[in-house]
Amino acid sequence: MLNLSPLLFTTVADEACLHSNLDLSDAERALIAHARAEVRDCLRTGIPRVLAERGYTDTVPQPRFFTQGSWAYKTLNAPARKPQQADVDDGCYLPMSFVSQGTRPSVASTIFFEAAEQALAPLIERKKWELVNNKDTCIRIVICGFAHIDIPLYAIPDSEFTALTKASMEKYGFDSIAEAAIFAERDAWTALPRDKVLLAHRKCNWMASDPRPVKEWFLQEVDEKGEQFRRVIRYLKAFRDWRWESGGPSSILLMAAAAPIFEKRERRDDLALLDVVARLPPCLRAGVVNPVENSESLTDRLGKRGVENAAQAFEALEVTLRGCVNASSPSQACVWMRNEFGDRFPADEERIKVVSVVATIGATSPQPGPSELVGRSKAG
Repeated sequence: MLNLSPLLFTTVADEACLHSNLDLSDAERALIAHARAEVRDCLRTGIPRVLAERGYTDTVPQPRFFTQGSWAYKTLNAPARKPQQADVDDGCYLPMSFVSQGTRPSVASTIFFEAAEQALAPLIERKKWELVNNKDTCIRIVICGFAHIDIPLYAIPDSEFTALTKASMEKYGFDSIAEAAIFAERDAWTALPRDKVLLAHRKCNWMASDPRPVKEWFLQEVDEKGEQFRRVIRYLKAFRDWRWESGGPSSILLMAAAAPIFEKRERRDDLALLDVVARLPPCLRAGVVNPVENSESLTDRLGKRGVENAAQAFEALEVTLRGCVNASSPSQACVWMRNEFGDRFPADEERIKVVSVVATIGATSPQPGPSELVGRSKAG
């Protein structure tokens, strides 16, 4: 049998592996981080200014920002092929008194979008970025060929926002709200009232939506299962991005489906991935629900045809992975893996190890049974 794990993940600095090849380069990450900082600065001062110019009489504090999605989960992969782009989600939070009072919510969401886009316009023009404003739940800014920043807009009651700011100042002993806001982002994120976080929607006005529970759930899964689980999620996303130029199963769907069926394999990422891939198709066909909201089906979003296409794709991937593990030719195994993951999987068959069946069985670690994240009748 073959051990392909050295080509999936290694800590040896000068040896390539799929995991490291999925990373954005340092220069790419720096470009995204700098762009995100510029967007934040622009919105921090621009939204209050635009609202004041539009005759909004109440004092508008500077918005807060919280990174969410794959950048926060540390599962962000570089694009596998054009026209794919790395997606960075940076939520913008603003207290809106007329939302907390329950008045004019439709006007409020529209104003929020318009104020943010107007504030961003000079920066986007100067940087030669592209504004995409046809997304119902966010503002998208394409900052370069390989990345965009999505800005979902959230609102919380003014009184809660003010209380949080004062509490942060007292805790840290800062002299000003501006100084405290720089350091208090994490505490504000944790303390926000979960039942009062509203997401601006271009068509549906305001929707109750809080990105924190999913993030907390996933990070807890990593804490319990180990970093190998996070790596397996990235491998699944890498396969998806190579298999589907666009579309395919969403990242949250892959995370929710993989979590209850993952089993740790000591130093064997290939077997851990194979285990998950082998069990994914029936899970997808049975239906997968949001791990923090059981009433929401994640497979329903994909549709019956999309679910079946994904299930069949993972069935084919299982055949390939099992064939690679049981192959006698490391070079042939490399060819098969590169067909499934693209040229980001290294063509370095000399690092593939020949192992015994006993050693392979010994790589399995005892694990608790799966949690009930998979529904019985959410999708066909």
